[in-house]
Amino acid sequence: MFTHAEIKQYQDAGYCFVRSLFAPAEIDRLRSTAKSDRELDAHAFGRNDGEGGSVRLSLWNHPGDDIYGTFSRNRRVVDRVEQLLGDEPYHYHSKMIMKEARTGGAWAWHQDYGYWYENGVLYPNLCSVFIAVDPATKENGCLQVLDGSHQLGRVTHLHVGEQTGADPERVAAATAILRTVYCDMAPGDALFFHPNLLHRSDQNHSAHDRWALICCYNARSNSPYKEGRHPAYTPLVRLEPGAVMAFNPTLTRGGTDSFVSNTVDRETQTISGQ
Repeated sequence: MFTHAEIKQYQDAGYCFVRSLFAPAEIDRLRSTAKSDRELDAHAFGRNDGEGGSVRLSLWNHPGDDIYGTFSRNRRVVDRVEQLLGDEPYHYHSKMIMKEARTGGAWAWHQDYGYWYENGVLYPNLCSVFIAVDPATKENGCLQVLDGSHQLGRVTHLHVGEQTGADPERVAAATAILRTVYCDMAPGDALFFHPNLLHRSDQNHSAHDRWALICCYNARSNSPYKEGRHPAYTPLVRLEPGAVMAFNPTLTRGGTDSFVSNTVDRETQTISGQ
């Protein structure tokens, strides 16, 4: 669980690291499964960054009884999110970001709530949890965050390539006074961050992949007032911390209907990536 100092860090800066939230053996299991998962690969789609690069991702709305669910439903994650939201969290969606070696594209500066606002979510009382599957370094395009930028409120977002990014003029003014933090992370490290935190990443010109699992949560009291691209409040069945290693690989995601398709979901044109 978060300490009082860690909660204050999140409130002041808009993010908080939890190093080694998952052990090497747990992340090895996630990595080996994900990189050989044909269904995950089949439902992945790319987003051009406007700079000649592209990032692939696969996104789904409901957590299943698969290996990914043992992370997104894990008490090590969900109980901490509950502390930050001050309310019961539910799974808003998860995505696997597949930033491949040498070809992985960049993500423009953006806020997650810059998109989720359009889905009928009234308050920015959500939280994303970035779990490093591969090492994340400056060389392979690690996440960058603008320290304290969540306090700016929601910024207008505009089209940048096939992505949608925060207003460049507003971003330039913010980067002039706020510190950019490069989020170097080892596999198993996690970053909990606020939906109004400005974040981006560079292209991956290195010889190493940079995959990450990002689990997003909304507060029960903040359930969308209209039908959107992600679900309304749905009770989340939490799993005990040991669920990853106890996972039975014969269990599956439970169908492809939970995946968000690039052809049917408008938000893939303004998708939140890292």
